[in-house]
Formats: sequence, C-alpha cells, structure tokens
Amino acid sequence: MSEHIHLDVSGAIGRLTLRRPDKLNALTLAMIDALDAACATLERSAHVRAVIVDSANEKAFCSGADIKEWGELGAKDMWRTWTRLGHRVFDRLATLPQPTIAAINGLALGGGLELALACDLRVATSDSGFALPEASVGAIPGWGGTRRLTRLIGPGRAKSLIFRASGIDAATAMAWGLVEEVVPRAELATRALAIAEEIAQRSPDSVQLSKQLIDGDAGGLSAETIAAGLALAMPNGQEGAEAFRTKRGPRFTD
Repeated sequence: MSEHIHLDVSGAIGRLTLRRPDKLNALTLAMIDALDAACATLERSAHVRAVIVDSANEKAFCSGADIKEWGELGAKDMWRTWTRLGHRVFDRLATLPQPTIAAINGLALGGGLELALACDLRVATSDSGFALPEASVGAIPGWGGTRRLTRLIGPGRAKSLIFRASGIDAATAMAWGLVEEVVPRAELATRALAIAEEIAQRSPDSVQLSKQLIDGDAGGLSAETIAAGLALAMPNGQEGAEAFRTKRGPRFTD
C-alpha cells in the first residue's frame, strides 16, 4: 500500500500493519490515503474472512494524527482535508464486510484510539495506554471517536475521557469494555491471530450478516442493504435480472 501502511493477506486472514516507528505511527494524510486503498482491496476480496490491524512499533499502536501536518491548517483546510478524509476512511474501515481486530501494543492516542474504535474487536497488551487528548490542544476527536466511544463505553465514561483529556490503563479499558481482552505483550500477535483464525473458520455469510445487524445504522449500514442483497439472490431477483439482460418481460413466481 505504502511505506507506512502495509497490507498482507495470508489465506483467509488479512493484516494491516502501521509502519512508521520513528513517529510512533503518527498518521499522515498519505497514510490515511493508503489505509483507504487497503480497505478498497479488502472490500473486493472474496476470500479474506478476518482482518488484523496492528503495529510494527513496540511502543505504540498509534499516537494519533501527526500534529506537524495539521497544526498550522486553517479551519477550512482542516475540514477539507483531515477531518473529511479521516472520517470517511475510518468509516470505511468500520464497515468492511470482514470482522476487524485491533491488536494494540503500547499507546493508542487520539486518532490512534479512534482507529482502534473503528475495528470490531480490540485485544491489548497489559502495558497499553488509551487517551483522547484533543481537548488539551484545543481540538476534538474528529474521526468518529465521540460516536464510537460513547456507543462502546457509555456517555459518562466517554465524556470523562474526552473532557479531561486524561488516559486510562489496560485494566481500566478492560473493565470499561473498551477492549475485549488484555494479554501479556509476548502473546499479543498469537492471540490476535487465533481470534482471526477462529472467525475465519465460521460461515462468512453468517459472520458478515451478523456484523451488519449488530452495527445497525452505524456508518450508514441498515437492514435495507441486507434485504436488497437477499432480494437479488432470490429466484424472482434472478429472474428479473435475466429478463433485463435478455430484453424480455419478467416471469415472477409466488
């Protein structure tokens, strides 16, 4: 995908790895573009059944958006580039048909925490730390963090994290429901892969439909998209498509 975002597919498992270790994986616009391209590839994949999002840095999953890129932007340029692009790409990650697992080692801050929140499941090392520090620099979470965090841990705890711009440790994140599992650092990669492989062994239709139903209208998903796909797959849907292709009237049945 790019120098700092790498997509690897092995069998039924996709792995999206952040690779900007010297900057604790701070996200740039180029990295967001690369993440967008990776999501496009995964959306088109018929054989990838689970996706792991992880980091090649031992100290951090992701330290957030690179302030050197956005710190001097005016309001209009901030909206036109960072906010709109990041929001759209994180929504695209959240609405991938495949379940996604964030393997969090070390820090998940700001946009890095929002990246983890855009995944379906989160496994963290016991020394991980989580924060949305935007209020300390006059910003707000702009990539879906307020919406997803509130849905996950409730409004009171979400407000506490955002208003105070203070962090929590892995044990607290587990107690609050921010992460599903906490493991020793040495076991993170193995555990994330084990979860992905377990998911990949299940019916992809059942898993992907369940994900869409659980997410509901989040990210623009709704029962309508399921019903539309089902209608086209049913005999009358196939008959209608065939009639259109052959330029004849459809013969629908009960």
